Amino acid sequence: MTFPSQQTMTPVIQGSEEDRAAFLVRVYQHLALAVGAFIVFETILFQLGIAKAMYEFFARSGGVAWLLLLGGFAVVNWFTSMSVSKLDNPAAQYGGLFGISLAEAAIFAPFLYYAFNRPGGGGGDVWAAAVVTGIMFAALSVVAFVTRRDLSFLRPLIMWGGIAAIALIVISLLFGMQLGLLFSVAMIALAGASILYQTQNIVRRYPAWAHVGAAVALFGSLMMMFWYVLRIFSRN
Repeated sequence: MTFPSQQTMTPVIQGSEEDRAAFLVRVYQHLALAVGAFIVFETILFQLGIAKAMYEFFARSGGVAWLLLLGGFAVVNWFTSMSVSKLDNPAAQYGGLFGISLAEAAIFAPFLYYAFNRPGGGGGDVWAAAVVTGIMFAALSVVAFVTRRDLSFLRPLIMWGGIAAIALIVISLLFGMQLGLLFSVAMIALAGASILYQTQNIVRRYPAWAHVGAAVALFGSLMMMFWYVLRIFSRN
């Protein structure tokens, strides 16, 4: 495998304003690609009846299975947002992008099936949660770009917050606790901190050719926020 030279590892922030702008355009284009891939994979799961079968399985298994799904989602997104390391391998970057889109679609499938089909809810909850998530993501992105303060101090807080969330899920499994509204609000705040950190980090740390890996990192945080916003909308 051919590794980039030391020169090509130069963070994009050290380049020209035009280079930074072009890099960010590519990042958000690939973030949109990841979202589009998620929608395509999710549609396939619905059309094949897999989403319904997964929901019925979790419904029969009870709350423990849903908490395990919640734990799996937390692990996937925490790992994705904190360990996108194959920046030197474009194939790995694209594999990560489509792989995480597929993984997110599979994890979301039973939850979205419930959200679309629950009495008194329906697709309105899903679209409302999507709009709210999009607005929050856009606002946090603007804050990350315009602030001059280095937000790298958020990284250990995000790591420990993710570990604490997984620990709470395990404790709830063992002792039958309910993870209610406050847990969802806290996880939205954690996702927001992750978006702030990742948005600034991709400009300060990533080289110009690592736009796909940067999009993967942002996608994990975006989907974590969407999950918990939707959880609030569907909490009844």
